[in-house]
Amino acid sequence: MKTLMVQGTTSDAGKSTLVAALCRVFAKRGVKVAPFKPQNMALNSAVTKDGGEIGRAQALQAIAAKVEPEIDFNPILLKPNSDTGAQVIIHGRAISNMEAGKYHDYKKVAMDAVITSHNRLAKRFELLLVEGAGSPAEINLRENDIANMGYAEEVDCPVIIIADIDKGGVFAHLVGTLALLSESEQARVKGFVINRFRGDIGLLQGGLDWLEEYTNKPVLGVLPYLHDLALDAEDAVAIDNNVTNATINIAVLLVPHISNHTDFDALRLHPNININYVRHTQTIPDVDLIILPGSKNVLGDLSFLKNEGWDTQIKRHLRYGGKVLGICGGMQMLGNTINDPDGIESSLKQVNGLALCDFETTLTTQKVLTKITATLLLNNQQTPCSGYEIHAGISQGAALNKPFLTFDESHPHGFMFDGFISDDNAIAGTYLHGLFDEADATSQILKWVKPSASINPISIATHREQQLERLATMCETHLNIQQIISIYEGHNND
Repeated sequence: MKTLMVQGTTSDAGKSTLVAALCRVFAKRGVKVAPFKPQNMALNSAVTKDGGEIGRAQALQAIAAKVEPEIDFNPILLKPNSDTGAQVIIHGRAISNMEAGKYHDYKKVAMDAVITSHNRLAKRFELLLVEGAGSPAEINLRENDIANMGYAEEVDCPVIIIADIDKGGVFAHLVGTLALLSESEQARVKGFVINRFRGDIGLLQGGLDWLEEYTNKPVLGVLPYLHDLALDAEDAVAIDNNVTNATINIAVLLVPHISNHTDFDALRLHPNININYVRHTQTIPDVDLIILPGSKNVLGDLSFLKNEGWDTQIKRHLRYGGKVLGICGGMQMLGNTINDPDGIESSLKQVNGLALCDFETTLTTQKVLTKITATLLLNNQQTPCSGYEIHAGISQGAALNKPFLTFDESHPHGFMFDGFISDDNAIAGTYLHGLFDEADATSQILKWVKPSASINPISIATHREQQLERLATMCETHLNIQQIISIYEGHNND
C-alpha cells in the first residue's frame, strides 16, 4: 500500500475537502483507495457498518472513495465535552473522558492504535489518503504527535501541504510552516496546494514562482474558490441559509456542545426552508419549528439553554401553536430530569429538564451505536426512514408510550420503539440522527410542522454525490494529478 498525507497550514485550510476530492479522483481511476485520519477532534461523528464511531469527515471521504465507512479510517476520535476535556474514542469505542494534559501523556498508547489501523488497511487497499489535523507547526503539540508529522515519520510517507489563500498571508503560512519543521520532516514535504483562489491566476504567478524557488518544492496546483460548495462539515456549524419568503421557518438552538448538526444539512440546503441557528444572547425568532439538537454535554447545554431564557421562549412558542422537535440530547432535554450518576458527560449529577413531556433519562456507561431502518409514525402514516443512533442515555416514561417511530429490524440493544409524539401533537422527540436525509421522511415531518406547506425535499445523498463529482472535476482540472501520483509512487513507504 502507498500512503500520501495531506497536512494544512491552519485548521480549515481544506484538508478534509482535498482528501475527499482525491479519494473520488483515484476511485474513478480504478484505484482501491481508502481515507485515513489518525486523530480527529470533532463533535460530528458517524456510525460505521461494524457499529463503531468515527469522524463525519472520514465517513464522507469513504463515500468519496466508494467504500463503506469503517473504524480503521479514524482510529482516534476526540469529542470535546468541556473547554479542557474530551471523550476519547479508540477504534470506534469510547474508553474514557480525559483532560487535555492527561491525553497528551496518553498519546504514546494512542499511536499504537493508529499504527494498528494503518497496518490493517495496508493489507486491503492500494492507496491510503491521510488527512492531518490542524497544523504540523504547532510547537506545543509536537511532542508525541500522532496527528501530523509524528504519524508521517512513523510510517515514512510523503506529505503535501495545503493553504487557504482566501484568508490572506498564504506565502507566509506555507514558508513559516515549512520553517518550523525538522530537517527530516521538511524533506518529506513534496509539494504545496493553494486553496480557495479568486481572481486572475496570472496575477498570482510571480508569487508561485518565488515560492518554488525559495523552498525548492513544487506548487501542485491552485484550487479555485467553489461558491455554494456544501458537504458534511467536520465540526464547524454551517451558516444560516437566510431564505427570504420561506415556506417553512426553523430555528435550531446553538448550544455550546452541539453535535451532529449535519442532521440539518438537507433542510439548510433547501431553497424554500429557512434555517436560523439561534446563538448566545439571541432571542428565538418567530418560526414554525424549534429544533433542540444533539449535544455532547446534555446537562451542561440544558443549563445553558435555561440561562439564555430559551426555555420560557419555547413554552411561548408552543402556546402560539408552534412545533418543537428534540433530537438525541435535545429529546432528553424535553423530559422531566436528566441523570448522570456516573459522570458520563459532566460533573453535574442531575438537571431538571424542560418538563414538556413525561419521561426521564439516565446516562449510562454503555453507548448506543447503531445504523438502523425504521418506520416513522407521524400524521397517522407509516413512512420508511433510516438513520443512526449515538447516545449514552436511556429514556423511560409515559410519554414514550406514543412512539415517534418503530424499528424494522432487531435493535442491538433490544429496543422496539423510539422517541415520542406528545398527546397534543405539538412536540416530538427521537434518538435517530440523519432523520432528514431521506425525502419521504422529511416530507412527513414538514407536513407535521405545517400541514398547508407543499415542499419537495432534497435527497442529501444525491446532493452529496453531485458535490463530490464537482470536487473531483475541479481537482482533475487544477491539480497536477500525475505529479501527485509520482510523489506517492516514488516514495518508499509502506
